[in-house]
Amino acid sequence: MSGHSKWHGIKHKKAKADAARGRIFTRLIREITIAAKMGGGDPDGNPRLRTAIQAARAANMPADNIERAIKKGTGELPGVTYEELTYEGYGPGGVAVMVTVTTDNKNRTAAEIRKVFAKHGANLGESGCVGWMFEKKGVIQVDAKGVDEERLLGVALEAGAEDVRQEEGLFEILTPPREKEFEAVRAALAKAKFPIPSAELTMIPQSTVKLDGRPAEQMLRLMEELEDHDDVQNVYANFDIPESIMVAVSG
Repeated sequence: MSGHSKWHGIKHKKAKADAARGRIFTRLIREITIAAKMGGGDPDGNPRLRTAIQAARAANMPADNIERAIKKGTGELPGVTYEELTYEGYGPGGVAVMVTVTTDNKNRTAAEIRKVFAKHGANLGESGCVGWMFEKKGVIQVDAKGVDEERLLGVALEAGAEDVRQEEGLFEILTPPREKEFEAVRAALAKAKFPIPSAELTMIPQSTVKLDGRPAEQMLRLMEELEDHDDVQNVYANFDIPESIMVAVSG
């Protein structure tokens, strides 16, 4: 499991405050709205929307919120027009960082993201400067406790998974990056009653940068502030930081 995966695993286990839940809902609503705008409001014919709805349900978002977000995307209800943007740059120690945002004011968001980078010893770069270091994949985590590995492997591969690997009490199932194929694997695992604490389309780094001491702490503070920004949907980075430092910073 990469350092970035460990970081999100640690954050996933932390108790969610009401404010944090509000930020999660905001991000999910924006993703549903954009997905519906781009591919229509029928999840059966819109894999991206189907994946977004599944994530919203997993976060216990009320059905009314999901329905309103879909209707705003399709134009049935008035709503804000969002743009999707990606910022790329370098964190402490030369770590590659990608930040995806949805915003209704790209000039404001660009200035704020640049300020967050500078505050933590990082720098924004040109578009494409680090994107080549990442590969888009679906990643589905399954709790390993009590799971029959051979059965899991059979279900996952038959549904279209590319790989299954085990680390630190979890199985990670890698899928192709397209929403339709990712959702097919997730649905097959759910139907087979495997416990799925996390399932997402993400960017996996092809190499990592080891950090320790102050640069590691700076990098994690950068991650936290970016992830707390209202316009940020996802943050990807290729750091490799000792888990003890991650726990200390996130705690």
